[in-house]
Amino acid sequence: MGGLPVRILSRYLLRQHLAPLIFALSALTALMLLNQIAKRFPELVGKGLSWSVIGEVFVLSIPFIIAMTLPMAVLVAVLHAMSRLAADNEITAMAANGISVSRIARPVLAGAALVTLIAFLWNDQVLPRTNHRLRTLLVDIQRKKPSFALKEQVINEVVPDQFFLRAARIDRATNRLRDVTIYDLSEADRRRIITADSGRMAYTPGQTDLYLTLVDGDIQEVRRGDDAQFNRTFFHTNHIRVRGVSNQLVITEEDSYRTDREMTICDMQRAVAAARDDAQAAHRDADAMVEGDLRRLAGLAPRTHAPPPNLDPSGGAYCDLLRRLGRRLLPAEAQAQTVQPPAYQVPAPPSPLPVTLAVTTGEDDRALGARRRAAAYLVEIHKKLAIAGACFVFALIGIPVALRFPRGGAGLVIGVAVSVFAIYYIGLIAGEDLGDRLILSPFLAMWGTNLVFGAFGLIGLLVMTRSSPAARGGDWSDVREALVSRFRRRRA
Repeated sequence: MGGLPVRILSRYLLRQHLAPLIFALSALTALMLLNQIAKRFPELVGKGLSWSVIGEVFVLSIPFIIAMTLPMAVLVAVLHAMSRLAADNEITAMAANGISVSRIARPVLAGAALVTLIAFLWNDQVLPRTNHRLRTLLVDIQRKKPSFALKEQVINEVVPDQFFLRAARIDRATNRLRDVTIYDLSEADRRRIITADSGRMAYTPGQTDLYLTLVDGDIQEVRRGDDAQFNRTFFHTNHIRVRGVSNQLVITEEDSYRTDREMTICDMQRAVAAARDDAQAAHRDADAMVEGDLRRLAGLAPRTHAPPPNLDPSGGAYCDLLRRLGRRLLPAEAQAQTVQPPAYQVPAPPSPLPVTLAVTTGEDDRALGARRRAAAYLVEIHKKLAIAGACFVFALIGIPVALRFPRGGAGLVIGVAVSVFAIYYIGLIAGEDLGDRLILSPFLAMWGTNLVFGAFGLIGLLVMTRSSPAARGGDWSDVREALVSRFRRRRA
């Protein structure tokens, strides 16, 4: 075929997939968003928040939902479009004009590759920023009106690492508490456990501090480091003021702390390099301690070790490209404020104390912790790539399935999409756990499911290219009959 018909055919096939893709993405995103609204809305409304803040929470949830639903939308679009083309005998007509199945699949896979690229940029550049903003906003909301955020029969963290409260019953209308237990760790030299039959929560006039009135209880106090100094005091009424617990929503403008899901690939690559340097430094410190102790026992002077080179990981060509684009697009003031990766810190010289098993074991634990941190960041990097790559893999699966069962209809689309999606994400979750625990390499943990599905899709596509279009066909019942017949043959 000439160049023009080929281009027309490619555009036609892509247009057939565009509408189902948009519809599937919109429907799946809306469905998952409604699930988020059903889970979070009662808690958010009970805190007396403005509708703009509530809306911001759900808007910031959309990028993560899109990252999850986009691969499934690609699969649904390919199954729907290709099965319809086959059912309408358009695939047969194309084959009669000398157009092979591989030629038909080429523009579809090219479109899936473009979606994969968009998904990767979305997961790496948009998603970390929205995840970070959503987390800080939820933390700010949690600090507002703890009486509404508290859960019954659960130890709630009112002040991070300092003040914890548990109540068997909470009347959210009156802020009254029943069967109260408080764990006060605010003072460095003592711990307090306060129990009360009932209590009430209120705020100071300035709405800045939490005021607790407890009735009929006791205070158990113990000194840290000296459990023998125990004191117990009974009370009829006890007033506790918890400072820094605001009834006002204070929006955090800047939060430097970021989890791995709030970091770009370039940020995580720097974190991986720092963790690996820490692991190597732990091994060097342990070796230096052993060597220093042996030389000291032998009456030799301690050896001076040269510091390791100052490492500054660039992050590869992708990160270099982003930095060059940033220098071109950002003004000079913004470039000056850009956070630079920290330089490698030379570890302190080893202690002259005699080496013990505890010292070397501590360094081994330090190295193991560093390797686990590096693995966690690498798992998240490959997870971003694998979820984006699933768009291409799902298209590779959908083409042969749709051509083999063109009359499957909605049952085929829903059945295959749900099955593939469920198996894929079960494998993804299991792989993430195995990768974080250093059981599997981060690449294999995150890409294993992609590789398996990709192999099945490629084999199916090769089979369809070798079969005659006239021999294809069948509907969803053919799948059932094939499975039943195979089961019967095995039992016989």
